[in-house]
Amino acid sequence: MSSIQDVETRAAHKVTLIGMVVNALNAIAKILVGFWANSAALVADGIHSLSDLLSDFLVLGATHFGRQKPDQDHPYGHDRYETLATLLLGAILIAVAGALVWDSLTRLLHAGELMTPGAIALLVAVASILSKEWIYRYTLRIARKINSKLLEANAWHHRTDSLSSIVVFVGIGGALLGFPWLDQLAAVIVGIMVARIGIKLIWNSLKELVDTALPDEETQKIREIARSVPGVRDVHHLRTRTMGSRSLLDIHLQVAPYASVSEGHEIGVWVARQLRDEFEHISDVTFHIDPEDDAETDNPDPARMLPLRPEVLNNLHQRWVGDPDYERPHHTTLHYLNLGIDVDLFYSADQVQPEQISALETRLLEKASDLPWLKKVRVWIGKPNTE
Repeated sequence: MSSIQDVETRAAHKVTLIGMVVNALNAIAKILVGFWANSAALVADGIHSLSDLLSDFLVLGATHFGRQKPDQDHPYGHDRYETLATLLLGAILIAVAGALVWDSLTRLLHAGELMTPGAIALLVAVASILSKEWIYRYTLRIARKINSKLLEANAWHHRTDSLSSIVVFVGIGGALLGFPWLDQLAAVIVGIMVARIGIKLIWNSLKELVDTALPDEETQKIREIARSVPGVRDVHHLRTRTMGSRSLLDIHLQVAPYASVSEGHEIGVWVARQLRDEFEHISDVTFHIDPEDDAETDNPDPARMLPLRPEVLNNLHQRWVGDPDYERPHHTTLHYLNLGIDVDLFYSADQVQPEQISALETRLLEKASDLPWLKKVRVWIGKPNTE
């Protein structure tokens, strides 16, 4: 594990452990006092705190395994552990919410069983509000610092507990003023709030698992940054996806048709560097260098596919063999452009004279005019750098 990952994991573990202590104390206090003071809303809120405690255990495990460096079996890393943990956390929240709502609605339908809670329940609710709001802000700050969606989700889980305690406080207060049904209504509202955050966590996790792209505004900015790099003529086939706290993207960069392989690669390296500098969450950039816009020819018809070098040279040799100038020592370079092939022949200065070039180009092109893929024949004096 790299030093940065190690520091981030320790920070995530520290804030989660502190949250576990807060959740454990809140859960024990709410459930015990809730039963003793006859407050269904406070008991429901205590169960909510227990679900927070369970989520903290999930976060500890996910941040430990999810932030390990890539290995042979997981070349893209282990970030999906965080995603799966978030998905499980959302499911737990929905299950807890369903149980809370069902129990409270059942009590509301039997109003004769309702009891007025004790005043001490108000004090526990206030303590919960203050402690959960503090741990929410602390967890959210760390989550954004290390860019952890799971930790951020856990922070919002703390916030829902804080908000639910406010609802419980209002419900208990109303019950003490002579409206005991408000305590049960507060429990129902708490359950709905818990279910809402659970649905949101599941939805975001599912979008990530099916490789949903980054938002349109980020995608557009990625295109603009890539186009701003000198040598990039256009950008197409941009694909993005997220894995936990990281984003991965594939991008096709169009460069000058006759740019060298090394120049095209260096342009791609610069694009990747610019994108990583601008977006901290982008960790993996796979770029493809194109000499032309191949957006419409990504999956060409097999019948239209161009021959590769061995077949090209064999076909040209069959048509040019016997030509005294062609048979002089030379090097052949092929350029695949516009659904055709341009052929460059390089001769040394003692093999071909400048005044012979035009006639040689015309003669060779005519002899191979039956080849549908041959577009140009160009003759050069000098030696290309093929090393």
